[in-house]
Amino acid sequence: MGVLPLKPFDLGATVLQTPALGGPELTAVLGVLAVIVFLWGLERYRTTFSKAELLVSLALSGGIALMAFAPTLFNRIGTLLNIEQRPLVIALLSNVTLTVLVLWLFARTRSNQLTIGDLTRSLTVERAPTVETPEGPVAFVVIPAYNEGGAVADVVASLPERAGGYAIQPVVVSDGSTDDTASVVADTRAIVAEHPINQGQGGALQTGFAIAQRNGADAVVTMDADGQHPVEYLGELLELIATDQADFVVGSRYVGTDRSDNGPARQAGIRVFTALINLVAKLDVTDCTNGYRAIRGSALSALTLTEERFSAPELLIEARKNALRIEEVPVTIRQRDDGESKKPTLGYAFGLTRTIFVTWLR
Repeated sequence: MGVLPLKPFDLGATVLQTPALGGPELTAVLGVLAVIVFLWGLERYRTTFSKAELLVSLALSGGIALMAFAPTLFNRIGTLLNIEQRPLVIALLSNVTLTVLVLWLFARTRSNQLTIGDLTRSLTVERAPTVETPEGPVAFVVIPAYNEGGAVADVVASLPERAGGYAIQPVVVSDGSTDDTASVVADTRAIVAEHPINQGQGGALQTGFAIAQRNGADAVVTMDADGQHPVEYLGELLELIATDQADFVVGSRYVGTDRSDNGPARQAGIRVFTALINLVAKLDVTDCTNGYRAIRGSALSALTLTEERFSAPELLIEARKNALRIEEVPVTIRQRDDGESKKPTLGYAFGLTRTIFVTWLR
């Protein structure tokens, strides 16, 4: 007479017949591993006093110890989840734990990056010189520059003393440059600030804005360091602010003239992302990535700026969310005077999309 086999999760029999995960060798290995993980967490806490690392090590070592000495617990969990094999339960719980740890690690890493960025910009602003500004309104022209030693000095030299009713004060932010970007403008009339590590164009703009605000800027203009933004349009950008017709003025190559070296794919991408911004934020612009813009100085403090790379969409959407009056003027965008574009070739579309929706939703 045959004996019917027991089901894997027959709690009346299987738990009693299979109390161990494996042989004593596996139990010993897992036990030693649990102790090692716990001691690692304890040592990390003694070294850095990081409670997060200690808690993670306690959770991991506890889970490993349960696999070694109380594997029947996973049988009961499997019963609750309707999973009939103990290894599948352990694998499922392990993968869930790993996913949580990876997400936590990403969050911690990003938090650390933001902290380092904030410290870098704060120290740079603190070290930047203050200037004696002339009587009347002053516009600070913020020029973010990363390895633009071949062109940035000419850009600064081309700036007029006055434009659009404002005295012009250049600010060059050398964003972790490894060439002579900072030194070639050191003897010019520009305020020169240096990031010790690269912060991206958006991070450099934030530093330039903070320097401008500290010096009491009435308006701020942003322009590229590569010579693509002709200075003859400076007055047109500022005039709308000076005459109180706008708070945020952005140049457009598509109602003006486009002589840049952007290929068909990037040109099409700019138009697609411009349409997306217009849709989600109820804007009416034609060139969402143009970095030639003017902003009323008193409006800067209302903008929440966190984007380090793809700053143009963030500035537009933040201006819209804060009810700034946005106008667009035609400008010409030229080819670079020197060097190569620093815009990323991979992930450009993803970065713009992420920036648009993150800024819109926050």
